[in-house]
Amino acid sequence: MCRLSINEPVEQDNPMLSPNFEFPVYEAEEEEEAIPDEISRLLEHERRAIQPYGEELEVINLGTEDDKMEVKIGASLGPTVKKRIIELLKEFVDIFAWSYRDMPGLDADIVVHRLPLKLECPPVK
Repeated sequence: MCRLSINEPVEQDNPMLSPNFEFPVYEAEEEEEAIPDEISRLLEHERRAIQPYGEELEVINLGTEDDKMEVKIGASLGPTVKKRIIELLKEFVDIFAWSYRDMPGLDADIVVHRLPLKLECPPVK
């Protein structure tokens, strides 16, 4: 049996330790465990996936205030290049698909989301 007195100060062996409430001392240390092959494959696939470019973008409305047709262009473009790109986009605004109505006959294989499941694991509804 152990007694703890409220009036006595708590001593620490290591003077460098300080109370850090974001990372409590009772938190378990990470142990190296083998990652299953399926998870490794998914992580590798995610790492190789195309990631968005980190450049700052500027939103340009090619339509009206009521019927917005917004595109994004690089904010770091020079003023002359930016002006020419906006003119080009406005000239060919009719070739872009702004909604699903603008894409009749779109192949469902392109727009349908699928989850990669193992054959032996049926999905649960």
